[in-house]
Amino acid sequence: MKKYKTISLLTILSIGFIISGCNQPKPLYTYGKYSSSYYASKKNTSADTALELQKSIEYAIENTEESRSGRVAPGMYANLGYIYLKNGKTVKAIENFKKEKSIYPESAHFMNRMIKKIEVTEGKINDNQ
Repeated sequence: MKKYKTISLLTILSIGFIISGCNQPKPLYTYGKYSSSYYASKKNTSADTALELQKSIEYAIENTEESRSGRVAPGMYANLGYIYLKNGKTVKAIENFKKEKSIYPESAHFMNRMIKKIEVTEGKINDNQ
């Protein structure tokens, strides 16, 4: 009788280890289609690929909470802010630089410099008008 208890206990433990080993680890960050759209924008620089990159970053950020990781990857807000800056949307650029800085404090020095450059440039533009 004791032999059967040992075998059944080992069987249960084995099945438990197998089942627990099948679970995929949770990804650290959410990228969405960012990698492929970034590659496409670098391979073929055009307005279409730049817009596709912008949309892929926005989509990844918007769907982060629904994803398995729940975190936006480092640099995503900064990259989106830079895209907005290139398109002349300075308010949105600053908002994204501030979000990057708040989520990833190690980027604060660089994000502060970007924000300061925008503010100085905007100040010169406003003074000239």
